[in-house]
Amino acid sequence: MSTLAGAAYGLVGHLQYGMPETTSMVAAGLCGIAGILPDADSDSGQTVRELMGFSAAVIPLLLADQFKQTGLSQDALVLAGGCMYIIIRFGLGEILRRYTVHRGMWHSIPAALIAGMVTSLIMKCDPPQLRLFKSGAVVLGYLIHLSLDELYSIQFRRGRIRFKNSFGTALKLWGNDLWGNVMVFAKLAALGYVTLQTTNMNSRMIATPPAEERLPREATLRPTDDLAPIERR
Repeated sequence: MSTLAGAAYGLVGHLQYGMPETTSMVAAGLCGIAGILPDADSDSGQTVRELMGFSAAVIPLLLADQFKQTGLSQDALVLAGGCMYIIIRFGLGEILRRYTVHRGMWHSIPAALIAGMVTSLIMKCDPPQLRLFKSGAVVLGYLIHLSLDELYSIQFRRGRIRFKNSFGTALKLWGNDLWGNVMVFAKLAALGYVTLQTTNMNSRMIATPPAEERLPREATLRPTDDLAPIERR
């Protein structure tokens, strides 16, 4: 479902709001991928391995522009990408397996917002409107998964509605664990602050042209520019 929603999201962004074709396609893919992010707390190790393997391959590519701005050599860029792959594939995957609980705060609306903010920070080299478009796709895909989990917890039997025990554990703002709630909202606040600061910084950089573009025309004229042309006879 999140894949279909991502395709519609990208199409509307391109046709209605003039987003570039490639950006719309990336946003559609991000929405589809975000639809499986909540399953990272699944008890099945296969889901985590597949998710971490894909993320480890894609995230270094999304960070390519930021790596280039550091002035690293080609070999250093390759080494950095390889290190990121190992950290995400094995380190982050192990953390998720150890410290996440199925249908815990990983299945929540704040977690969806955190995923969107992380996406925005990964793509901070993009203009603000493109960052918002892509991060919105991630939040949409995440929320679709949570909504479907809630729908599947509702059963109709003999004309009666029956709610499973899992009802209300996916599309929620907070859970039963106080410490887990504090940690999630602390991360949400910190990421929100950093995202806002980087967005404002990028907006100022786009609004302020380089120094050479702000020079008046008189300052850029060469000494011979204001001389009248010499007529040849």
